[in-house]
Amino acid sequence: MFLSVFEMFKVGIGPSSSHTMGPMVAAARFLDQMRASPFRFTGLRASLHGSLAFTGVGHATDRATILGLAGFTPESYDADRAKAVLEEIAQTHMIHPEGLGALRFDPTTDLVFDYDTALPGHANAMMLMATDAQGDVTLREVYYSIGGGFVMTEAELAAGKDTDEGAPVPFPFKSAAEMLEMARVSGKNIAQMKRANEESRGGAENLRAGSKRLWQVMNDCIDRGLETDGILPGGLNVKRRAKGIHAALLAERGMNRQAPHTINDWMSVYAMAVNEENAAGGQVVTAPTNGAAGVMPATLRYYLDHVAGASDNHIEDFLLTAAAIGGLVKFNASISGAEAGCQAEVGSAAAMSAAGLCAVMGGTPEQVENAAEIALEHHLGMTCDPVRGLVQVPCIERNALGAIKAVSAASLALRGDGTHLVPLDACIETMRQTGVDMSEKYKETSLGGLAVNVPNC
Repeated sequence: MFLSVFEMFKVGIGPSSSHTMGPMVAAARFLDQMRASPFRFTGLRASLHGSLAFTGVGHATDRATILGLAGFTPESYDADRAKAVLEEIAQTHMIHPEGLGALRFDPTTDLVFDYDTALPGHANAMMLMATDAQGDVTLREVYYSIGGGFVMTEAELAAGKDTDEGAPVPFPFKSAAEMLEMARVSGKNIAQMKRANEESRGGAENLRAGSKRLWQVMNDCIDRGLETDGILPGGLNVKRRAKGIHAALLAERGMNRQAPHTINDWMSVYAMAVNEENAAGGQVVTAPTNGAAGVMPATLRYYLDHVAGASDNHIEDFLLTAAAIGGLVKFNASISGAEAGCQAEVGSAAAMSAAGLCAVMGGTPEQVENAAEIALEHHLGMTCDPVRGLVQVPCIERNALGAIKAVSAASLALRGDGTHLVPLDACIETMRQTGVDMSEKYKETSLGGLAVNVPNC
């Protein structure tokens, strides 16, 4: 199995990788399919199903779908242009994707939130359709947004999870047990094995430049969040807090009365800054999802700013190690809140972050695996129940606590020798089984939990 660090970590837009980025990516794929078709199309339609319907408005799925059909992509998203295009489509009921001419599309009738029809492949489902002059559907495709911005067609999903068709990589581990055995035999650590895999596909320079950009986007997102205040969009009137907390922390620096546990506030404020930016529709990096995008940047920023001996030279090793763990979780379980609850998002992010931190602090492969297991184990059973379907409550604070857990897990693992009772593979399988058993009310539908017990207006 090979999942590139640049597939696990994608530069995109908030608030959701599954509900915003995924539908936009699916729409772009559908446009390519239309361009390759011999038919002449005159209109477009779309229907959203499952979690994409239930929490679609709060996650801006409708906007993302329309903009995707207009030719927008997460990587090159321009907020000002997007606003103008949405207004034009609403007024003219026409959409103009490149190479396809003008197509009829009325957002009020051609985009349907289908709450009653569940499609069988995944909870995040959408159907895109192209019509002829008579309004008949002549091209149709079902897409599933499976978490972290990954999108699969109905046929691709049916073919199985492992769709990697590239050249073999030097260390093709599919489980943590295989990963540790390959590390033992080769004498390499996890980052070194992952680097060899990446370079065999994309080359050393691509890895170096790409990793640098990922951290730049993550770090810039933290800084923007620390400098911005106001009220988050969506109607809950959630106040941004990162700027105020950061200002207070800076003012307290050097004071004798500063408590040791204040370091937790630093980790928290970094994560909250990212997730407030995400909630506002800003640029983030999926890590492994938008809803969990703050955990890893916060852990890495904590390392760089607060750990003695930290070095920027270790950033790439952090990302590579985290991506290796994230790939195992995605391949053997899920990183989708709609599929397995928030244990699959913040839980996965904490495991990845704990592994990355443990690695750059000198941990052995066994200690790294232990750190990931500790972090994931103590997120098992966590539900995804966003109030009003917005990626705000409890998501913002949940990332803060996920970062704290990640650092604690790495620290505990470094205190041991790597031997422990519960293997990471067993923990990942437990998370998968828990997700299967979890009620749909608690899997990103906003039909249970905090979403129904907290007044949201």
